[in-house]
Amino acid sequence: MTNLATPPTIPSVSLVTACTGASTKSDERGMRPMQARAYARRGEQYLLIKSPPASGKSRALMFIALDKLHNQGLKQAIIVVPERSIGESFANESLSQNGFDWDWEVLPQWNLCNAPGIDEVKVAKSKVKAVGEFLAGDDKVLVCTHATLRFAIEELGIEAFDGRLLAVDEFHHVSSNPDNRLGSQLGALIARDKTHIVAMTGSYFRGDAVAVLAPQDEARFVTVTYTYYEQLNGYEFLKALDIGYFFYTGRYLDAIMKVLDPALKTIVHIPSVNSRESTKDKHKEVDEIMNALGEWKGEDPATGFHRIQLPAEKGNRLIKVADLVDDGDPTRRARVLEALKDPTQRNKRDHVDVIIALGMAKEGFDWIWCEHALTVGYRSSLTEIIQIIGRATRDAPGKERARFTNLIAEPDAAEALVTDAINDTLKAIAASLLMEQVLTPRFEFSPKNAGKQEGYDYGSEGYVEGGTNIGVNEKTGQFIFEINGLVKPETLEAERICREDLNEVITAFVQDKPTLERGLFDRENTIPEELTQVQMGKIVRERYPELSEKDQEAIRQCAIAALALTQKAKELTAGGGDDGNGAHKANIALITGVRRYIMDVRDLSIDLIDRINPFDAAYAILAKAMDEKTLKQVETTIAAKRVNIPEDEARDLAKRALQFKQERRRLPEITAQDPWEKKMAEGVAAFARYRAQAKGREAQNG
Repeated sequence: MTNLATPPTIPSVSLVTACTGASTKSDERGMRPMQARAYARRGEQYLLIKSPPASGKSRALMFIALDKLHNQGLKQAIIVVPERSIGESFANESLSQNGFDWDWEVLPQWNLCNAPGIDEVKVAKSKVKAVGEFLAGDDKVLVCTHATLRFAIEELGIEAFDGRLLAVDEFHHVSSNPDNRLGSQLGALIARDKTHIVAMTGSYFRGDAVAVLAPQDEARFVTVTYTYYEQLNGYEFLKALDIGYFFYTGRYLDAIMKVLDPALKTIVHIPSVNSRESTKDKHKEVDEIMNALGEWKGEDPATGFHRIQLPAEKGNRLIKVADLVDDGDPTRRARVLEALKDPTQRNKRDHVDVIIALGMAKEGFDWIWCEHALTVGYRSSLTEIIQIIGRATRDAPGKERARFTNLIAEPDAAEALVTDAINDTLKAIAASLLMEQVLTPRFEFSPKNAGKQEGYDYGSEGYVEGGTNIGVNEKTGQFIFEINGLVKPETLEAERICREDLNEVITAFVQDKPTLERGLFDRENTIPEELTQVQMGKIVRERYPELSEKDQEAIRQCAIAALALTQKAKELTAGGGDDGNGAHKANIALITGVRRYIMDVRDLSIDLIDRINPFDAAYAILAKAMDEKTLKQVETTIAAKRVNIPEDEARDLAKRALQFKQERRRLPEITAQDPWEKKMAEGVAAFARYRAQAKGREAQNG
């Protein structure tokens, strides 16, 4: 039997870094590399900073905001965080002692994240008056939550923020979904164009469930990217990041100790009570985990931490466990949170050993000693996965390895499908470590007999007049379908929506609760047209009221067609989800979930899976190393799919890249700040793709 208690025996992808120390070194102004890169773009009105946890986004914002206040004529800076606990990241900093021109100062009355109270919504609403007083005064910096800003904009209007900087931390909380109020407000602020916006996030992926920004708004932002790999490679202590998936049968509580090693500083995220893995009693689950760790020795009255005596085989020592799941006693919960944030204690390695959480401690939670982020249950959001991984990737003395483990109920699916799903997830995570957007397929629809489209491959028979035609454009990754009776858009805006925004329309449709309930639970009494025509039509009209009825109908038809084609592709790939005897397989969340937020990533020509290893009524993924070479291969492949460069131009750029290599002794980098170097790297990637396509055609014909 394989022992999973010791970390190195858990199969995983391992990202090994160089430990150069570069990402933690500061220049003559006190700026680390990411901060200097962002500061170089300080003059932009709309700035998007994509950078991982612990890279210094908070301080980067301080540098940029101070320059905007002192040199760019802005009146005030408003810093917005998703929850009050993150507000402390923007506390006073003496930046001048490290060489900067000014210090960062927030007057106590303007850090609204320090407001007392348990109910976040009530606290947020109570602070709207304070925001108004701040805007009417002369003080320069205010810190508040996303909710406070949302209520303030509703009451004060967007014009109240003219001439000011809005800096939105954890920007992935914003959404282009019309139900996301802050997202709609930011869209209005961008349209008014009298506010500066700095957006910061470690998780920004257009391929996730809902896009953060509408494409036309995203185009207004200048992006500064600092990858996970740059960050980890430049650490002083942390040398490796392991990413592993472990499957179990039965209850997760009977398997968790195979992956939970009390010798590692660990954050455990138990499953949502609505998930398949949950026992539906979150408090009992915490008790069982603590009982599995060892013998309970009482609660520390000062911190609220539980004291657990480990058995002899696990070290025979006393560990401290922080329970963030128990919400029965707000006073005790507040005491635990305060103890975790205590600045005099939190940098001590022995302060706490294990933190058990449900929805908390996923982002903006700073515990540098965390070595293992263990999450139970499949996470359907790539953003959430990356945020959880980030809890363990902070640098700390003596911390050489960090680990992310996902404990998942064994899927009721063929082993090959499970392997493919995990491989797709690992490729998506690799793309995310590079801060790349996960790609999604783009569909283009035209009325039947619309004529042959240039650049599309219609297969061996070619385009057939009057026939059913499906074409593929390999350069852009687009598909074109001719559909009989399809309405053609009248305006350029409607054409753009059909080409670029169908994923957002489909997401709004499948997340509409009445539609979901009728489609899933009242199928016998629901006429399909009620959903595809009435409900989808209503969603399109609400999203695009300014368009004509014909344009709205064109968008509706395209969205339904794209949804149907995507679902059919999933069904064919997954074998229909039936066991052959009419019994639907219940636990395929892993398979269907991956396909919900990852599409074209499966086309990346890279395999991170070795095999699946069965043992002890469970199995785990044995994976290949995710080293610098692998990440660069992922980066190059993504770039080749994204960049549309003609073959002759790509060949010329590749030749110039060889000259560059001879002169510089390295190939051009696709992440280079220099536009010409980046262009040459894109040409190399595109030329490699053309060559691979040519070899594929030769193999088919030969």
